[in-house]
Amino acid sequence: MADAEFATHRLRQNDISDMRALLSVFADAFEMEEEYLAAQPDDDYLRSRLSAPHFITLVAQTEGRIIGGLCAYVLDKFEQQRAEIYLYDLAVLSAYRRRGVATALIQALKSEAVACGAYVIFVQADGDDHVAQSLYSGLGQLEKVIHYDINPHSK
Repeated sequence: MADAEFATHRLRQNDISDMRALLSVFADAFEMEEEYLAAQPDDDYLRSRLSAPHFITLVAQTEGRIIGGLCAYVLDKFEQQRAEIYLYDLAVLSAYRRRGVATALIQALKSEAVACGAYVIFVQADGDDHVAQSLYSGLGQLEKVIHYDINPHSK
């Protein structure tokens, strides 16, 4: 496939169909159809997420098709008047990988970070996800952390 030109932009409250297209990209890229497609929220819920200032959704698009995107959360800090951004999900359709799409999305997120006063963007990568680690190591500094999931329903 020839390199396709693409553009990135932030989704806004009425971009529901593009958000659903991004959910399909995530489902495909992560091989997690059940999580991303089986119980999608209704349009009003997606509209509320897309209009929330602390939720950032950026997409890469070519020829009217969503080919990649990311979702991130702005976390207001309490110890100083600043914010940080947690890049939660980033995916690119396999046919468009290694063409600068993910890097362009992160560059667009950096612009969003500056605009909202964030001092850092952080992201997790699974230990065996060498592609993600390679991407992020070229853009930032490695911080070794241990991650725990705490089930709010357990005793």
